[in-house]
Amino acid sequence: MKTVKFLALAILFAGLSAFTLNKLNAGYQVGDLATDFSLKNVNDKNVSLKDYKDAKGFIVVFTCNHCPFAVAYEDRIIALDKKYKALGYPVIAINPNNPAVQPKDSFDLMKERAKEKGFTFPYLFDEGQKIYPQYGATKTPHVYLLQKTKGGNVVKYIGAIDDNYNDASAVKVKYVENAVNSLLEGKEIEVKTTKAIGCSIKA
Repeated sequence: MKTVKFLALAILFAGLSAFTLNKLNAGYQVGDLATDFSLKNVNDKNVSLKDYKDAKGFIVVFTCNHCPFAVAYEDRIIALDKKYKALGYPVIAINPNNPAVQPKDSFDLMKERAKEKGFTFPYLFDEGQKIYPQYGATKTPHVYLLQKTKGGNVVKYIGAIDDNYNDASAVKVKYVENAVNSLLEGKEIEVKTTKAIGCSIKA
């Protein structure tokens, strides 16, 4: 009888473990709380979300140097930061790629790219690639819109910046802008998830 109970508990535990593992692998879903991080910025200083005392939330963008999709969005990411930082939603860019796999995404080259493009936002290096798996990011770029609450930073939108990476002038739907505007207006976000279009993260 004890053996049967033990086996039942073992099976239950294994099932829960598998569920937990799958949940971790899937990353955040809309409504989840995003944990804070401390990552090195291109100015060699570490940045955490808690540093932004007056922020209402964050536009967290996983991006990089080499990916043509990421490069195509650089000016639009800068524009998002310039538009929404003063309204309480700054951009926090994170490079999730392993420079051993993609040398063009090294920390030194991140510094060069940030200076060359005049990034107005932190450009952080996910050293050891510990943060992007928590979020569940798979592409560059991949956006996670967070809203700061008393309980923590709640994920409100996940996906693409807009519906046309190739031509900014041909964009019909600005997913991130619409989502941030909804939060600022106290409205429900209509489109909470979209498919991120970009290069696969280089692990």
